[in-house]
Amino acid sequence: MLGMGEKRKKAPEFVFELEKELASPEQHKQIKERVEGRIQEIKKALRDGANRKEFETLGLILHGYTALLKVMSRVSPKGK
Repeated sequence: MLGMGEKRKKAPEFVFELEKELASPEQHKQIKERVEGRIQEIKKALRDGANRKEFETLGLILHGYTALLKVMSRVSPKGK
């Protein structure tokens, strides 16, 4: 039959660039600190007050950064 004698080649698993960067403990720590710093800056800007459009935009960015931290907590760096 067709293809029975040949072994199928598996395609290499896709890995996101962020996953590659988070594999290193040093990179993981640097990215986490940078994201946490930006979250604090956004929270400060939201507390200080901003016009309606900026408030909504900063809120969306804040949600994105918190989601990134959540994903980062699930990906443990190799070498720990």
